Amino acid sequence: MESVPAPTTNRNTAAQPGNVSLLVAKLAGGIVLWAFLLLIFLFTLFPVVMAMFGSFKTNAEVTTGATFWPSVWQFHNYAKAWKGANFGQFTFNSLFVAVVTTLGSLLVASLAAYAVDRKEFVGKKLFVAILASTMFISIGAVVLRPQFELMVHLHLQKSLWGVIIILISGHAATFFTLLGFFKGIPRDLDEAAMIDGCTVYGIYWRIVLPLLAPGLGVAGLFVFRNAWNEYILPLVFTMTKPSLQTLTVGLASLRYGTSAAAETHIMLAGACMSIIPILVVYVLANKSFISVTSGSVKG
Repeated sequence: MESVPAPTTNRNTAAQPGNVSLLVAKLAGGIVLWAFLLLIFLFTLFPVVMAMFGSFKTNAEVTTGATFWPSVWQFHNYAKAWKGANFGQFTFNSLFVAVVTTLGSLLVASLAAYAVDRKEFVGKKLFVAILASTMFISIGAVVLRPQFELMVHLHLQKSLWGVIIILISGHAATFFTLLGFFKGIPRDLDEAAMIDGCTVYGIYWRIVLPLLAPGLGVAGLFVFRNAWNEYILPLVFTMTKPSLQTLTVGLASLRYGTSAAAETHIMLAGACMSIIPILVVYVLANKSFISVTSGSVKG
């Protein structure tokens, strides 16, 4: 007996128009996405490129903006900026402020986040609310005078330590960043360590802190960048002691030379040199970003 052939269906043929439409939609979405990313990339990179080329131009070329490329590459602009801005001393001052602020902010914020995440205490919600309010209420220069008067009472108004203490006190963003990472660390580890006789501070230092390394790297990068770019506080606290100026304050003084003429090309050369340390920190903190990204896609 011959088998009756089953009726053939034309599903593939019927589905082809839908597949083509889906493919076209994906292709169009990809083109729009890449065009948007390219546009953002160009907008972000354009000022950096212009500053870099401007640092090799003469002052006349920079001010007139007549050419994109330098007619003659002025490499000596960098040597002049290095000497004029006392770059070595100012770079050391900036590194001192940025590094100590980063370490202090990470220590204070991680201890605060550890206590809020792991412990119950009176006023916990109020404490978190006050920290959150400092992030969303921009009072800027209003608090500058009280901060300076406070440092006068502490005899730190002519020291970079006054700047560092004020910057560390503004650690709300770091606190909430680390609090999110703390919630990803199982509390079972704390209980196991406590059974083994570990104290609260021992659990923080030996168990929790090593697991918090990716969060510390990410938060530390942003703290370092903000401290490195801070301008108003170092300007106010070093007015009577120029040798303590940071790089951002020193670069501003490069705009006018000894003849009181604007020297924008020298300032651009100094700005390009000041980018190098923050790029090094980005490269060093890159592993933290990779760890955070890889951890977010694990099933």
